[in-house]
Amino acid sequence: MNIAERLEVVERELADLKAAQAQEIGRVIRANQFIVEDENGKTRAELVINKDGPSLSLFDKNGKTRALLSALKDGPRLELFDENGKPRAGLNALKDGPMLSLFDENKKPRVDLCAFEDGPSLSLFDENKKPRALLSAFKDGPMLRLIDENGKAIWSAP
Repeated sequence: MNIAERLEVVERELADLKAAQAQEIGRVIRANQFIVEDENGKTRAELVINKDGPSLSLFDKNGKTRALLSALKDGPRLELFDENGKPRAGLNALKDGPMLSLFDENKKPRVDLCAFEDGPSLSLFDENKKPRALLSAFKDGPMLRLIDENGKAIWSAP
């Protein structure tokens, strides 16, 4: 085999390899879990299917969860976490309507904002998870209520 014939064989093999690679790009991959790692082998993203439904987790360079997107049976949920991996914000699209929750550094709920069918509402909580202020604009009219640490309304309109 001379050089020209060898070159023709190599070119044909290269063309076959490119065709095989092109077929692989369009191929469907099926799995129960995908893990994406950075150049140092640390997990930075994870897509899993579990008994509650699919979820996508994003991790920072220290391995802490920073975002979690889930498709649960009661609706989708997005959770955001601080640099310590503690939940700080959650957005739920529930059957009754969307709800945004904000948490303090101790994972305690401090603010809930809802847009349910009967109207929007805003709830503010103290460090003991007790509601201290409620504002709503329901179909039967707006309402503002301030509440003491014992759960007693100290001011309300109307």
